[in-house]
Amino acid sequence: NLTSNSALVIHRRIHTGERPYQCPDCGKSFMANKSLNKHRKSHVEGALFVCPDCGKKLTSKSALVIHRRIHTGERPYQCPDCGKS
Repeated sequence: NLTSNSALVIHRRIHTGERPYQCPDCGKSFMANKSLNKHRKSHVEGALFVCPDCGKKLTSKSALVIHRRIHTGERPYQCPDCGKS
């Protein structure tokens, strides 16, 4: 839901491709600082959850659930502005 200006700013980065937050450990870039902070934990704590489809290592069960949607094609959310899901 785009219920705040900051949520809209982050959402618009999907359309612009802007990824201003970069991991100093591996160089991966993110649209939101929150995503970078979550990613950085993978360098410190190690990955606890492994995708059974591709072997990717993730730091939380919720991250694994979201990641697995790449393999299943599930897209449960839709942008109210552009309709992209």
